[in-house]
Amino acid sequence: MPDVSEFVAGFRRFQKNHLGKKRRHFEALVLQGQHPRAMVVACCDSRSDPAIITDCDPGDMFVVRNVANLVPPYIKAGGYSGVSSALEFGVCNLGVEHIIVLGHAQCGGIRALLDGGEACPGSEFIGKWLSIAGQARAKVLHDLPNASPAIQAKACEQGSVLLSLENLMSYPWIRDRVAAGQLTLHGWYFDLKRGELLGFNPDASRYQVLVANSPAGLPIMA
Repeated sequence: MPDVSEFVAGFRRFQKNHLGKKRRHFEALVLQGQHPRAMVVACCDSRSDPAIITDCDPGDMFVVRNVANLVPPYIKAGGYSGVSSALEFGVCNLGVEHIIVLGHAQCGGIRALLDGGEACPGSEFIGKWLSIAGQARAKVLHDLPNASPAIQAKACEQGSVLLSLENLMSYPWIRDRVAAGQLTLHGWYFDLKRGELLGFNPDASRYQVLVANSPAGLPIMA
């Protein structure tokens, strides 16, 4: 069985780079607590770590990750909800100024959603969770019934981000802060194949490239 020595070695590098070279920064985080300006709702996918993608330092970003980067709609006292409680803490306790929903290409959760759950046979929790994005799936199948699986997947990945943005506005303490100009919501999409970051522009009603591929970035794959 493979061991986890590579992760232990990685912690040693973390000690050197953050607890060593950036000791003053980390000491301030310990003494003063965290004061992130942004919160990110991201996917559990191992290829889409928001802190790595944005090259953040510890303390910059408050992150909650789940399958397919989904935000459930607000339900008062709706039982156990890791995402809703993280949102409440980030907004009401930490006072973040931005919430970013970060979707990505080749999302296994969205693929399973489009397949009607068949990609997760016998699953106990995943099908119910993915039903949050059911409207995005229905729209894709209605608008793009004859499109290739890849095109349908991209449309559903991007559509589920927009649905999560709508769901964020169902939380009263998020809606009030957005209306007061204290909080801004963002929909981002990380294109793994092209090495690009896209953002949804509500004025244009479409995604636009925020950071294009560059010679120093990933090669564009066919």
